[in-house]
Amino acid sequence: MLYKDFKDSLKILGFTSVEDFIHYSKISSDNIIEWEEKDEVPYYISLILHLLKGDKKLPMNSNLDLLIEECLPLASLLDEASSFPHKLEEMFLLQKELNDSTNGKNWELGVNKFGKEINWLRCIHMEVAELIDSTPWKHWKNINSEPDMNNIHIELVDIWHFLMSYILQETNVPKAVSLVNTHCIYDVSENVDVKKMIVESEKLSYIAIAIETGNMPAFSGIERFIDQFFRCCKISGLSFNWLQKLYIGKNCLNKFRQDNGYKEGTYIKVWNSKEDNVVMMDVIEKMDNVSFDELYNALNEIYKTL
Repeated sequence: MLYKDFKDSLKILGFTSVEDFIHYSKISSDNIIEWEEKDEVPYYISLILHLLKGDKKLPMNSNLDLLIEECLPLASLLDEASSFPHKLEEMFLLQKELNDSTNGKNWELGVNKFGKEINWLRCIHMEVAELIDSTPWKHWKNINSEPDMNNIHIELVDIWHFLMSYILQETNVPKAVSLVNTHCIYDVSENVDVKKMIVESEKLSYIAIAIETGNMPAFSGIERFIDQFFRCCKISGLSFNWLQKLYIGKNCLNKFRQDNGYKEGTYIKVWNSKEDNVVMMDVIEKMDNVSFDELYNALNEIYKTL
């Protein structure tokens, strides 16, 4: 908008002067002289004037359109991230419930209900080894084979089970959510660098060993663990939403099996020619947001038709 048009619009709207408009709109008056010299008023000012006039068709600006287009992915990501604390809380509560049922109350003290020592750090270390074994790391075998990315993601979910348990051993659910929440916003790598993924995964083992040997304090170790774990997720192409879906899926299917005669041997594992874990994956792939109860109910509806 030209400065002359700006002044004409002010008169139409009933403002006695530019200063009157500045006072009304609560905007800075520092650039008024520059507007007059350039004979150009910023786009946002012209928008304010059009809105005050009640215009239904607002003026367009290509630069603003470009800015909005650039900001939309970030806005979408931030909108998605608003659900992360709830999803984290659900996962931590489910993990605590699972540990309570399998290990007994007070498992946080490091001993299960049978008196056996619990070592979450060793569990993480062993799962890292399984993750690496899903890649063609051996120089003497399967040199040209591709990494099993699906299984790598499953192994990361298994590591997440044990990492959550370790965090809960050292703190509580609200604090755990607070510690993890800011690490969940990241863009996954589209092209996975297998060598880098192996190196970064091994660092999880190094952290576990450093804590176990007393070379790293437990709490600072937790922060390092969380940061490194989500770096591994990013490098391997595992988004936080897919991590959450896989975690809920595995947890829910295990509970569903137990509730439907898994121990007694009456559970049907093959559903209409598909294994139950394949059916579970099919279900969660179609769900935008996965919650334990919704997935359990969906599995139950399918199971009733067998």
